Amino acid sequence: MAAMGGILSAAPAAGGQHRQPIILAAIELTATIGWSAVTMSRLAEHVGVSRQTVYNEVGSKAALAEAMITHELDRFLGVVREAFDRHPGDLVEAINDAARDVLELAEDNVLLRAIASATHGADTELLPLLTTRAGTLITEATEMVGRRVATYRPTLSAEHIHVMIDVVVRTVLSHIMQPSGTPARTADGLAWLAARVLDERPRKPLRYDED
Repeated sequence: MAAMGGILSAAPAAGGQHRQPIILAAIELTATIGWSAVTMSRLAEHVGVSRQTVYNEVGSKAALAEAMITHELDRFLGVVREAFDRHPGDLVEAINDAARDVLELAEDNVLLRAIASATHGADTELLPLLTTRAGTLITEATEMVGRRVATYRPTLSAEHIHVMIDVVVRTVLSHIMQPSGTPARTADGLAWLAARVLDERPRKPLRYDED
């Protein structure tokens, strides 16, 4: 991870006008032709810029991988923030919406589908995209959710709140890669768990209670 961080620092943090289109093109190409087939030349042709421009904007291929993951993480954290904004007075509902929205976004996420294919041997070069950032993803997501949960002033200790958030975040990430139910059902289950921990009653029936 430190090595990748060092490589990434060589590329511009914000980048120029072509950085975002290059990252989006890399995600699209990864989903269609596989990460191992993505080259700076292909990216340049796809975006309509020079090969040197691609290097100037994203640095190495390892740095590009990091930028792709960061881009997608920002999208997921964005839907979590929106879910909490919709329920400023109801923590259980905020958790329910956040989990459901993240899982629904994951269903149609082309980069995640490509990574999932890599875990089944389709493109082994893509695996570092997942393994090198797994711990960082959990930390960033947990810290952001923790800050939002704190605004609800729950009665539990900070240590117990951290345990609850860690369980929820890790469960959501697990279901992203290997879902065992619909986003709504999974979110309802996590909301039920959060309600029990917080000693609150879910505001609506769980889908587990439905046929």
